[in-house]
Amino acid sequence: MDPVKNPYAPGAGTPPPELAGRDDLLRQASISLQRIKLCRSAKSSLLVGLRGVGKTVLLDRMREDAEGHGIQTLWIEAPEGRSLPAILAPQLRQALIRLSHHERAKDLAKRALSGLAGFVKALKVKYSDIEVVLDCPPEPGFADNGDLEHDLQDLLEAAARAAKEAGTALALFVDELQYVEEEQLASLITSLHRTGQRLLPVVLVGAGLPQLRAKMGRAKSYAERLFDFPEIGPLPSEAARVAITKPARELGVEFDDAALDRIFTETHGYPYFIQEWGKHAWDIAQHSPISVNEVAVATVSAIAALDESFFRVRFDRLTPAEKRYLRAMAELGPGPHRSGDIANELSREVTSFGPVRNQLIAKGMIWSPSHGDTAFTVPLFDAFMKRIMPGFDWKTES
Repeated sequence: MDPVKNPYAPGAGTPPPELAGRDDLLRQASISLQRIKLCRSAKSSLLVGLRGVGKTVLLDRMREDAEGHGIQTLWIEAPEGRSLPAILAPQLRQALIRLSHHERAKDLAKRALSGLAGFVKALKVKYSDIEVVLDCPPEPGFADNGDLEHDLQDLLEAAARAAKEAGTALALFVDELQYVEEEQLASLITSLHRTGQRLLPVVLVGAGLPQLRAKMGRAKSYAERLFDFPEIGPLPSEAARVAITKPARELGVEFDDAALDRIFTETHGYPYFIQEWGKHAWDIAQHSPISVNEVAVATVSAIAALDESFFRVRFDRLTPAEKRYLRAMAELGPGPHRSGDIANELSREVTSFGPVRNQLIAKGMIWSPSHGDTAFTVPLFDAFMKRIMPGFDWKTES
């Protein structure tokens, strides 16, 4: 098979050739965004799911749809260790500059830019990672109290009024939202609540790991009424088959049924893994249809590729204690597992692992589906941990 024509696209946030099984979700998001533009009520939406389910791809597709409807979008990724003001201010500046070119909205947009200047100046003492240059002078007394919750409310309201005057909306698309600190999330939730009460056209479409739902609830108790939390999971069998077969069929290539069954079994329907298996099966196959034997060979190379990149990049961020904890989880299987059972694997009291567990949650490696339970956020990570830490030496601290 010609590798140059290989249609599959494994990668971080790389759009697959066929976004299968997500039509209803995308349609509902489009309706909500269009309602916001008309200043009608609609909940903000936070996509939650494990790594590899395609949250970033969906978020980007929703952003493209919003821009197609004339909505001003802000694209933000929330990395670990960055503050909300630092990641929000540059994108908000760009959106307000675009709005300032609209004749009807220019005065309101320029006032919002002045508010942003005061916002940045006042908060830079507390959030030293803010790096944005603003040409306009701040307006004294406007979004410059140095209190994030109050200043962000004033700022988003001013920006929303400019967007409304321009006949558009502001849509904040924020990926990896679980990395934003709870106190800062609370300020964002309060600001969205205020603009929503005033029927101003601002909406948040975010994505994060499963712990995001609980984190939002801790930040503000009314978050569950303000947001929808669609859960993004693996694809069902039929949608997974479409994701595999449609791109190949457009190039005149087929998979036999046994090959499709093997890919679904190996990938568990996770979209990222489907792309990885599709890529390797294509490169290994000699002709159409691609057979189950060729998928079996591709499985070896696909797992090797995942071990070198997708899994390894996460493993290398861990401390020795964190690696041992995850290896103990892997010994018990895919999970979720009771915290006491994990501690028993390491012959320690469960209370002694509190700091390690909390740090693994903060790093986005595990989450708690229910009280006392622990699960991997990365699918198939249990098998990887067994491959990279074989034997039983891991049970003994070095």
